[in-house]
Amino acid sequence: MVVCGDDGLAHRLAAELRGVYREQVTLVVPPAGRRVRQPVVGRARAASAALLDMVNAAVNRTGNGDPGGADRELDATEPTEDVLADAGVERATALALVYDDDETNIRAALTARRLNPRLRLVLRLYNRRLGQHIEELLDQSATLATGDGAGTGAGAGAGSTTVLSDADTAAPALAATALVGTSKVVETDGLLLRAVERNPPRPGEVADPGLCTLALLSATSNDPAGADGSEDSGEQGPQLLPDAAAVEAATGRGTVALEQVSYSGPPLPAGRAGVPAFGELFSRRLRWSLAGLAACVVALAVALMLVTDDHPLHATYVTLLDLFSINEPAHNKDTGRQILQLLSGFVGLLLLPVLLAAVLEALGTFRSASALRKPPRGLGGHVVLLGLGKIGTRVLTRLREMDIPVVCVEADPEARGMATARRLRVPVVLGDVTQEGVLEAAKIHRAHSLLALTSVDTTNLEAVLYARSVRSRLRVVLRLYDDDFATAVYRTLRAAHPGALTRSRSVTHLAAPSFAGAMMGRQILGAIPVERRVLLFAAVEVAGHPQLEGKTVGEAFRAGAWRVLALEVSDGGRAEGGAPERARESRLVWELPDTYVLRGSDRVVLAATRRGLAELLGRRARRGADV
Repeated sequence: MVVCGDDGLAHRLAAELRGVYREQVTLVVPPAGRRVRQPVVGRARAASAALLDMVNAAVNRTGNGDPGGADRELDATEPTEDVLADAGVERATALALVYDDDETNIRAALTARRLNPRLRLVLRLYNRRLGQHIEELLDQSATLATGDGAGTGAGAGAGSTTVLSDADTAAPALAATALVGTSKVVETDGLLLRAVERNPPRPGEVADPGLCTLALLSATSNDPAGADGSEDSGEQGPQLLPDAAAVEAATGRGTVALEQVSYSGPPLPAGRAGVPAFGELFSRRLRWSLAGLAACVVALAVALMLVTDDHPLHATYVTLLDLFSINEPAHNKDTGRQILQLLSGFVGLLLLPVLLAAVLEALGTFRSASALRKPPRGLGGHVVLLGLGKIGTRVLTRLREMDIPVVCVEADPEARGMATARRLRVPVVLGDVTQEGVLEAAKIHRAHSLLALTSVDTTNLEAVLYARSVRSRLRVVLRLYDDDFATAVYRTLRAAHPGALTRSRSVTHLAAPSFAGAMMGRQILGAIPVERRVLLFAAVEVAGHPQLEGKTVGEAFRAGAWRVLALEVSDGGRAEGGAPERARESRLVWELPDTYVLRGSDRVVLAATRRGLAELLGRRARRGADV
């Protein structure tokens, strides 16, 4: 395996491949002067990687095997053709390009496909639409070069291409963590799943398992701060993919159930995102002024009707003429009519500045419809999102899809997510979050939770500490790079504020399993964190896997490793007389009976732990290996 990158995801992905899947990895990173700080990835993985290094060193000393296949690290500023050739791309099984720049990844992918048409490519692209086109292009190129259809189906096997985004992988978990009770969501290609945490059932109650029970939470899950504050908290972890006996025997432990849902958020009106609603067109004070003038007109019309015994419509018409000073003077009329005309003229004088203010305010509102909004008065119960970079933009989109009010704070007016905030009409406060008054402008004292997602750990920590000083029970989610630092921060904040929810999340920790799974030749649908562990969802061809093929769904289930969730079937078929096959639409069949026998032609969606996928589909999975 070859991994090329310039940030923490490359190091985490290499550690994942070495420690979990026992793969030989060549890591291509920038020179030491331009290299980012390598993240701490856990003692178990580090020990596994060290053990593998010792084995490779022994192999090289004895002269057995391919010395070029041993784990190594290359220094290169860019993944040029010479660098890829030196990394052994021509002999490699898979290549991951996880640079932060999309153009760099695309250029290297095109070069690598030419060097090795059968190479399994995994690309990190932020632009999802471009990623779909690049995936099709590279798959077609592999098919034409090999002539055996190897590139058919992203993630299918050799010669395939899989485009992933760390932002899309981590955004659902980050958005879900901001709210207690909000589901952890996985969404891709129309598949929408959510993992719902449920409290232990009361005596006499029967827990609803949903589609299935994914996990039994740890014994400390009842702690308001939770047991999942850091990547490696050292506390008792959850039990993933338990069998029916384990679920029935577990008492006093919460569960994580899987549910299938459809999109329920409010869609954006097509082509009218920049048109303000009537309530936003005029200020509240101006609306009250207009309402007061309308009430005066009605009162004057009623008074004129009573004084002159006129018809209501004619009385209203005469009142409006007096109001706009286009009626004849009532000097020959009775006293009551003259007084009403004077009052109408006075109200008309008051109406002129109000109408002028309404016109100016409406024009200003339309002009600023595409500009950034300010937090409205009286806003409360919202989420304060710090940072509108790559991750913050995806999280903002997720929160708005769930119809959750958001106020963003960003220091850079040219940040990546500013256009998204304008399109979604989300209030944005421009300013450095570490400066006094910025969080107050975002209404932090009335906020529901705080998501600190900037790329600087100290900025996120400072913002959280200041927010907690303003509101001690505020729920906070930190994006922290270093796991040891995250653990220390989490435990300190939980000890100082035991009644408040605290979470620390690492984007690379959430994204690395999906990238590693795709490099092993699977189509990863997504990942759901369960406390400090991760469940992967993958679409797998049954053919070639003896643990699945020819066995029933019940026999194929292995507790703590993998579980078949759904079967993919296609509607349509071949017309009579050998006509071309009609267009097929795939759909998923859930709640499969345990007696259904899996055939080689079947394609299933399964949930698995990282170790389970390594054992089920990894080329070098070791039986009984500890992860």
